[in-house]
Amino acid sequence: MSDATDAVDHDLSQRAQALLEPGDIELVGVVVPMDLPEDDEPQLHQNTIEVGDVIAEHAGFDPADTYVYSGNDDPEFGVNQHQGLTVSGDEFVWECQQLYRDGRYVVVFYYEASADQEGILAALRDAGYDAVGVEP
Repeated sequence: MSDATDAVDHDLSQRAQALLEPGDIELVGVVVPMDLPEDDEPQLHQNTIEVGDVIAEHAGFDPADTYVYSGNDDPEFGVNQHQGLTVSGDEFVWECQQLYRDGRYVVVFYYEASADQEGILAALRDAGYDAVGVEP
C-alpha cells in the first residue's frame, strides 16, 4: 500500500477537517482510502463495518453492540452516509461518508474526540488500511 500521507489529497483533508468544526460534541476523524473497484460495493460495505468496529472498540463500545444505520428513510442523510449506533439506545458511535475519488473509494469517518485516536490509527494500519487521522 502507498504511504498514508500520500493517500489523502489536501482538498479531501481540508473537507474532512471542516466536518469536525465545533458543534454539540468534539469530534476527530480518520480518512481511509480503499483500493476497491467501483463495482465492489459489497466489499466497501464490509470494510466500512470493519473500520467502524475498530472505532467502536477504541471509543469504549463493544462492536457487537453496535449497528450501521444508513438513513434510507431519513431525508437529512446523504447518499453513502452511514452512522454506527449502539443497539441499546441508538447512541452515536461514528459517522462516515463514502466517496469515490480519482478512481477509488475513500471513506471519511468521524467520532467523538474521547476515542483513542492513536489506537484507532494503529489498529487500522495493522489491518492494512492507509488511514490518516484528522483533527480540528
